[in-house]
Amino acid sequence: MDAAAQRAKEPQPAAAPVIVKDPTEEFGWLPCRLSVEIPVSRFTVEDLLNLREGSIVETKCHYANDVPLRANGLLIGWTEFEVVGRQLTVRITELA
Repeated sequence: MDAAAQRAKEPQPAAAPVIVKDPTEEFGWLPCRLSVEIPVSRFTVEDLLNLREGSIVETKCHYANDVPLRANGLLIGWTEFEVVGRQLTVRITELA
């Protein structure tokens, strides 16, 4: 029996387990910008300049439709509108 075959028969020490870190644990503190894209019909620059607190803007989507959610411009999921108290919010319905 040659030396290679002999070594193959010898018990090998167990390999140390590979620990993979979740990148969010290390970089979870980094800031990012979230945006929700809401299609708006018949909206002009004048409408934009006239926006004030309490203004109402007509959208092309129904309240239950999914709208894209982006983090720093990258699509990360889909959301739907929801009213919580007196605030309009979005609930994540699907991750991209």
